Amino acid sequence: MSWGYLAVLINSTIRSTTPVLLAALGSLVCSRSGVFNIALEGQMLVASFTSILVNYYTGNVFLSVTAGVLSGVFIGMIVALLQVKYNAADMVIGTSINLLVGALTSILLSIFLGVRGSYSSPDLVSLKKIKIPIINSIPIIGRIFENLTVIDYMAYVLAILIFIYLFRTISGFRVLSVGVNKDAAESLGINGTRVRMSMVILSGALCGLGGVALSMGQVILFTENMTAGRGFIAMASASMGMNHPIYVIVSSLFFGFSQAIGATMQNLIPS
Repeated sequence: MSWGYLAVLINSTIRSTTPVLLAALGSLVCSRSGVFNIALEGQMLVASFTSILVNYYTGNVFLSVTAGVLSGVFIGMIVALLQVKYNAADMVIGTSINLLVGALTSILLSIFLGVRGSYSSPDLVSLKKIKIPIINSIPIIGRIFENLTVIDYMAYVLAILIFIYLFRTISGFRVLSVGVNKDAAESLGINGTRVRMSMVILSGALCGLGGVALSMGQVILFTENMTAGRGFIAMASASMGMNHPIYVIVSSLFFGFSQAIGATMQNLIPS
């Protein structure tokens, strides 16, 4: 394997990691507050669809990203209301939302975009690729950071910010205390329900951003059930990373590498 192929593999790993990492961070903040959220898949999928739909009608990247994130937040609010406030069974709520979103996006794809299966158009606007002149001019290193979007970089920044929030701020300690023992935390005056609901909603925003990265990152399209289990992979990544933001980066990179190597190695196998 040449250095060029290695650079392409690393670049592909970074890009494949982004949706998984963002959703894994969403799973992490839920778990740290004591909520088991399996609706990550649905949150990502609705954001992928919404971002493409708004992109189709407006051609505006900012509005598309915002709409995608807000749609993830909306699903997060539903999960928070039913699962946290009204104590509905987490498996039932999560599974129902995942199935409902999968069916609903397929129907809406046909209604609003007039197609079945998938939609792509040259008129759709992609996320802007970030170019760093000094780094991009370096032969091998430049290829590693080639065609990365702002969301690719944001994913790692958000992981660091979540680490600082959870382990270096008073508000973060409250989240951790609610996750360990809600009753004990509430005896100290902490509103456990509010903390958990806010973390589930934050999870929706993170998954929404991951869904946007999936549909508007390198390839601009929407395909039915295009998340393809990434929400569940994100849960595994969060668990593998022991629900620690820094470790979750490593575990997400592992899953991203697993996905990238299959696509990259195909070019090395002679036909």
